[in-house]
Amino acid sequence: MKILLDANVIVNYLTNHADKHSTESKQVMTMCINGLLDGYVAFHSVSIIWYSTRKDAPEKTRIGWIKLICEVLKVISVDNRVILDAADNLEFRDFEDNLQECCAVSAGCDYIVTVNVKDYDHSRVQAVTPSELVSIINSL
Repeated sequence: MKILLDANVIVNYLTNHADKHSTESKQVMTMCINGLLDGYVAFHSVSIIWYSTRKDAPEKTRIGWIKLICEVLKVISVDNRVILDAADNLEFRDFEDNLQECCAVSAGCDYIVTVNVKDYDHSRVQAVTPSELVSIINSL
C-alpha cells in the first residue's frame, strides 16, 4: 500500500505533541520504517517539518530526523506545470494541501494520511487519519 504522509503525521511521530492521533501516527510511521507500508512525503513537507520542530529539539537532532525521513520515505516532487495547475485549483482552501494532493497523485498513492482530513474534500486521493489507516490495515 502506498501512502503519502502529511507533515503533521510525521511531526507527531518525531515529537511527543499531544494529539488525538499521536499513537496511530507513530504506528503508521513505524510500519513505513519496517517496510510494511510504502511511505512517501511531499518535497515541501521536509522544510515544514524542519520549521515545525524547531522548538522541540536542537538542530543536530532535527538534522537526524530529516535524514531518517529521507531514508525511510520516498520524497516526491512535482514540476512547474503541476505547481501552476495547483495554483489555479480553487477547490482547495489551502495551497499547501493542494501540493500534498498533487504529490500523492504523482506517486500513485492509495491514501493521504493526515490529521486534517477535512482539508482534502476535493482530493483525487482519499485522505484518512492515522487511526483510519490503522483500521483499514487491521481489516485486511
